[in-house]
Amino acid sequence: MADAAWEPVPRARTYELVLARIEEQFLSGRLGVGDRLPPERELVELLGVSRAAIREALRVLEAQGVVRSRVGTGPDSGTVIAALPSEGLTQLLRLHLALANFPLGDVFEARASLERSSARLAAGHATAEQLARLREPLLRMDEAGLTREGFNDCDTAFHVALAEAAGNRLIADLTVAVRNAVRHTILTAFHRLPDWEAQAARLRAEHHAIYEAVAAGDADRAGELVEAHIRAFHRVIAAAPALGPPEPEGLNGPA
Repeated sequence: MADAAWEPVPRARTYELVLARIEEQFLSGRLGVGDRLPPERELVELLGVSRAAIREALRVLEAQGVVRSRVGTGPDSGTVIAALPSEGLTQLLRLHLALANFPLGDVFEARASLERSSARLAAGHATAEQLARLREPLLRMDEAGLTREGFNDCDTAFHVALAEAAGNRLIADLTVAVRNAVRHTILTAFHRLPDWEAQAARLRAEHHAIYEAVAAGDADRAGELVEAHIRAFHRVIAAAPALGPPEPEGLNGPA
């Protein structure tokens, strides 16, 4: 990598301009997934800023899921461009949801639109291996004595597997980020729903129906079923008692 590609930045603004310089490397194609950023000491010299500014910029990029940093020596050390944007998106969305920057209704509306697209694409693209990953959480969900936490884990795994089977990386990452961002909200809702066993049975049946439509390659039905599933669940939790911290739960259900 030529040093000319890294022009020094003005000292008046530090880590934000460091971020801008690093972003230029991404946009120009000089850096891509799997590449390493120069060591901190080298970046200090190339950009003409303090090590503190470099470290702050790298912390921001790591929080966004753009890079991963590991200390030490060897092939896995250093700051490497990551390929997991959904992790950064999930963290940002979860924080904004916690701060009530996105109304829950808006989030479920986004989920309905995204997952309708995911289901339709999955019906046309899912491989046998992806269908197996999609079916696995359904089988666990059917097990007797499953706690609400366990049910929520299976629910999340199903929707994530559905998104990943779509074959569209951007839609998949957005879908995974939105679903994971509301994971805690959904678990809290599970603890507040009246007649949990009836609700769980309905959710299981809807998940199985979505799976069958995807496995049959019926894109229209798969899309309609997953959208109806998300909208119906939003109506249920909207009518449930006010959400609060979930009650502790043991192996056999709520304490």
